Amino acid sequence: MYAPLDSDLLRTFLVVAETGNFTKAAEDVGRTQSAVSMQVKRLEESLGEALFERGPRGVVLTRRGDQLVPYARRVVGLLEETAAAMRVKPLDGPVRIGIPEEYSQTVLPRALAAFAERHPAVEVTVRCDYTFRQMTALENDDLDLAVVFDWHERAAGEILLIDPTVWVTSLVHRLHERTPLPIAVYGNSDWCTEFAIRSLQQHGLEYRIAFTCDTSGGLKIAISSGLAIAALSRSNISADCRELSAADGFPMVDSSRVVLRRNPYHSSPAVEGMAEMIREAFRPMSLLHPR
Repeated sequence: MYAPLDSDLLRTFLVVAETGNFTKAAEDVGRTQSAVSMQVKRLEESLGEALFERGPRGVVLTRRGDQLVPYARRVVGLLEETAAAMRVKPLDGPVRIGIPEEYSQTVLPRALAAFAERHPAVEVTVRCDYTFRQMTALENDDLDLAVVFDWHERAAGEILLIDPTVWVTSLVHRLHERTPLPIAVYGNSDWCTEFAIRSLQQHGLEYRIAFTCDTSGGLKIAISSGLAIAALSRSNISADCRELSAADGFPMVDSSRVVLRRNPYHSSPAVEGMAEMIREAFRPMSLLHPR
C-alpha cells in the first residue's frame, strides 16, 4: 500500500521535470541541489518507482514519471486554487446584474456558481432583458452591472467579446434555399429592423416573417424545427444548426461588441468581485471568438 504523497515533493518533482536538471531546479525552488535530489528520492521511494533517468546532461522522465506529471499538476493546482480562495476575504451586500438572454445558459451559470461559492453572503439579483432596457435600468440605478450588446460602438465600458450576429439555418432543413426566405424575428425590436432585415434588403434577398418571439431561445426553436432561419450571435448557434456564410449568399448581420457596463452612481467590493467573475466567465469565449 502506497504512503500518502507529500505535495511539497510533487512540487519539486514538477520543477525537475520542467527543467530537466537538478541544479536548475534547485535554483528555481531556492534549495540546494542535494536537498532537491533527496526530495525526488523520497518521492520515488514512496511510489516504489524510478521517476527520472539520470544522464550526463541532466535527467529525463521515465514512463512512470511521465504518467505522474498530469496528476501532480492537478494536485498542486488544486492546492494553489484552494490557498488563493481562502486568502480572499468573503464579500457581502447586494449585487444587481443584468445579462442578455443569449448568455443565460452559458456564461451566467458559470459566473454565478463560482461567485456564490466564494462569497455566499452576497445577495445576487439577476435580470435577463434586452440591451436598451438594461441600459435604462443602469441609468435609473436599478442595476449595478449589465452585460449589453453594442452595435454602434458607442457604449462606454469594458469589451468582453466580439460576437458577430449571423444568419443561421438548421442542418436538417434547407429553408435558406426558399424564396421568399421564411425568417424568425423578435416581436418588438428596432435591432431586427435596423440590422437583421436591412442586411437581407441590402443584398436583394426576399423574405417573409414566419415566426415572431421575444427571446433568442424562441428563435433557436424556430430554426431547429424548420420553421424559419434567424439571426443569432455566432457563439449562440446550436449544435444542430449552422451559420449561413457568404458562400451561401448571406451577409453577416453585424459585428456587435459584448460590453460590461457599470452603474454610473456607485459601486462596492461585491460589485467589483462580480465584475471580475463575469470577466473570467467570458474569457473562454473570447479565446474561441477573438477580436
